[in-house]
Amino acid sequence: MLKIGIIGGSGLNEIPGLTRLREETVNTPYGEPSGGYLIAGAGFPPVEVVFLPRHGARHDIAPHKVNYRANIWGMKSLGVERILGINAVGGIDPGLPPGSIVIADQVMDFTCGARQSTFYDGKEVVHVDFTEPYCPELRGALLEAARKEGSPVTASGAYVCTNGPRLETRAEIEFFGRAGGHVVGMTGMPEAVLARELGLCYAAVAIVTNAAAGVLGAHRLTTTEVVETMAQKTESIKTILKAAFPLIPAERHCPCKDALREARL
Repeated sequence: MLKIGIIGGSGLNEIPGLTRLREETVNTPYGEPSGGYLIAGAGFPPVEVVFLPRHGARHDIAPHKVNYRANIWGMKSLGVERILGINAVGGIDPGLPPGSIVIADQVMDFTCGARQSTFYDGKEVVHVDFTEPYCPELRGALLEAARKEGSPVTASGAYVCTNGPRLETRAEIEFFGRAGGHVVGMTGMPEAVLARELGLCYAAVAIVTNAAAGVLGAHRLTTTEVVETMAQKTESIKTILKAAFPLIPAERHCPCKDALREARL
């Protein structure tokens, strides 16, 4: 059976057509995941969806304190081979106003080594290829699903990941924009690269919840606008995800599954 992991906020575990089956608690070598994994099933085609709230059930885990290694390891241990990460982001590109949905194709990591970002921090040296950080098959399914449902999305964009928990300065956002960044968030890394190190497929769905610092001049950034915009876009995300499930092939033909081939020294 096709197993798809979804890491994101609350509300996404109520996708129409899915039936709640059970909740799994997973012990990992890297500590506790963000919470229990909610397992849901559907028959379009037979699929099992594994939900995990990245910030915990009560949203009380800050981005820089998320146990990303445990979260991804837990998905792998439950048999998940494909993960969709749902991320709230700020819009660096003025052409991406609040409410925009971006299917990212690149990521820029500015967490500066502040997070545990690899499973290979022991004696074994591994360098996985990260030229294309997101799975082409998953991205293709998401884009096709959005097209079929008439949901407007931006088909590419570079996700800039900062450590947080503070928001960025105007100068930082200007720098990120000049460097080629389109959106900015605090959870996209190391989630994506950890999935790659385990040979899992990963794609990011970024929801622009606010303009990044300085994009609208002296506009003050608040968490209120983030929460409100995410709530408004939740139904659109559910629609895209539901339409994407049948478009994901049962067998993987992408390079993600072979990430460790010729990666070890």
